[in-house]
Amino acid sequence: MVVRSYAAPPTPWSKNLAEPKIHETAYVHSFSNLIGDVRIGANVLIAPGTSIRADEGAPFRIGSGSNVQDGVVIHGLEQGRVLGDDGNAYSVWIGDNTSITHMALIHGPAYIGDGCFIGFRSTIFNARVGHGCIVMMHTLIQDVEIPPGKFVPSGSTITTQQQADRLSDVQALDQEFATHVVGINDALRSGYHRAENVACVSSVREEFDQVTAAGLSGESSGMATPQLTKGGSMDTDVISHVRQLLAQGYRVGAEHADARRFQTSSWKSCTPIQSTREGDILAALSACLHEHAGEYVRLIGIDVKAKRRVLETIIQRPEDAPGKALAGKAASRPPVGYGAPKASYQSAKGNGASANGVANDVVTQVRNLLSQGARIGTEHADARRFQTSSWHTCAPIQATRESEVIAALEACMREHQGEYVRLIGIDPKAKRRLAEVIIQRPGQTSSSLAGGSAASYGGGRAAQNGSYSGGTTAGAIAGDLAQQVGQLVAQGCVIGLEYADERRFKTSSWHTAPAISARSAADAIATVQRFLNEHHGDYVRLVGIDATAKRRVVETIIHRPNGKGGATSTPTGTAARATYSQPQAKPSNAGHGAKLNGHVSEQVRQLLAQGYQIGTEYADKRRFKTSSWQSGGSINARREAEVMAALNTIVDKHQGEYVRLIGIDPKAKRRVVETIIQQPAH
Repeated sequence: MVVRSYAAPPTPWSKNLAEPKIHETAYVHSFSNLIGDVRIGANVLIAPGTSIRADEGAPFRIGSGSNVQDGVVIHGLEQGRVLGDDGNAYSVWIGDNTSITHMALIHGPAYIGDGCFIGFRSTIFNARVGHGCIVMMHTLIQDVEIPPGKFVPSGSTITTQQQADRLSDVQALDQEFATHVVGINDALRSGYHRAENVACVSSVREEFDQVTAAGLSGESSGMATPQLTKGGSMDTDVISHVRQLLAQGYRVGAEHADARRFQTSSWKSCTPIQSTREGDILAALSACLHEHAGEYVRLIGIDVKAKRRVLETIIQRPEDAPGKALAGKAASRPPVGYGAPKASYQSAKGNGASANGVANDVVTQVRNLLSQGARIGTEHADARRFQTSSWHTCAPIQATRESEVIAALEACMREHQGEYVRLIGIDPKAKRRLAEVIIQRPGQTSSSLAGGSAASYGGGRAAQNGSYSGGTTAGAIAGDLAQQVGQLVAQGCVIGLEYADERRFKTSSWHTAPAISARSAADAIATVQRFLNEHHGDYVRLVGIDATAKRRVVETIIHRPNGKGGATSTPTGTAARATYSQPQAKPSNAGHGAKLNGHVSEQVRQLLAQGYQIGTEYADKRRFKTSSWQSGGSINARREAEVMAALNTIVDKHQGEYVRLIGIDPKAKRRVVETIIQQPAH
């Protein structure tokens, strides 16, 4: 291997002509450039196309087991140093077992701790990144210190310490992914070293040829991989399932049951599979199939982080030959959570309608929830309680059989005719809600709900990946949200939508969807509804833009994942008014002593009902144009009358200025509402 490494050139600030120091176990590709005092530890991989120049700032240190991937640039300023873990000063310190991925830029002074992952095209400058941090793609970290174990979402710009301190913690799966990347690159390093040894390469090629020939002839190669040929073989569908599960970080297991236990769903676990290698898992599955020939065997996919199953599929039945996995036969549960299509179910009658008159999509959701071990409950609310999300709980449903649960739902719906009724799916182990589905609205009967129930899905990846097949129809968006969309269209505003998962929501890193180019309010409402259906596992907010003034007039969170963000979960399209910035509420322009209108009073009432705090801000015309608002202080009162009195006082005090109402979620420490309640007369 010929490595292109050079001594640092003589300069006014450096005349020692230092050269790179590379550990003998490290692999540095010949298409990379190393200049100056670069210290590379044991088992490091430096990929092609990297440029590591310690010709201005120095020294650089790359710790043991780390990898620097294609196109990475590492450089440093002549001034500025960071303190390494060994107590010495460095221009760039990269810890052990850290991945600096493709096209990243690390510019000193910079410190990156042990076990970190720096994503594609990310930039780190004049910053410290603590141990175990995960920095995703296209991010900028500058002039801050990231605490250990933090997750930086893709596209983030972290340039203040306040932003850095707000970052969420790294999850177990994220850390497993970072460790996996280190392992892959260590294998590449070892492979590159071996590739330089002709004798070693020859032996590997011979072994590969023998395995290939054995596979083509149907003979055993003596390896631990199960046979994939006819006669007691592992079905290709099973292999595909295993690969997909492993690719997403899930664990694999198996269960078996004889005919009697199968009828009562009393499955027994096979020997636990601890390995995460495909060959070992297939071997273990093959052993389980042969050991339990003449029984049912099913494959289990397990999300270790969420402690739930993402797949249950039967791979052997008693009539099958030992070890012969089924292709195309019915599974006991639809494969979910890793890109599998939604399962389609037939009702007991076979015609897609429930025997009890409940909507077909409700029956489907009950079946899905029960198959995942969830418990079913119901809640009801009249029109007034529905507006404030103050639901009453119906009688608990203890049954776990589908027919008994459907009967209990029917009974609840009959008992509360003229009210809203919603279905609740509960994970008894995690003690959280999996689904909230409105199955009855005032004026509807149980038999009239087919195809028209409005669903709001709770937190968890199952909802995002389509565990539930019920949808929300266009009619479900009727109410405050539909009215607001219509009014924005009538006012000539441009309507946009933004969405964010839990991590992005905490750092306000919203994704922007294309603007809605609708000709009518109905078209806009339909577009919003389709977007909500596609992103029911994310936070979604509605944005109204004044095209003339080129500024936002509305930013409204219209959907939250169930139980997330510390706020009250609300059904899609029927969120409480407190989450809306009402553009139709005309601000007060009257003279001294003018009273705020009823829309403001209603919004205050909704904010108080959800436990939010209320504050105010004001700005003159100059500050308003630059969004430089001044705080009017928080209002500590909890009664509506006292809050309204305080708001009127503030409005009177700031006559001739803009005043806006702020709703604050004290748990999540973030704003949920910003509404202008007064603007100066023009």
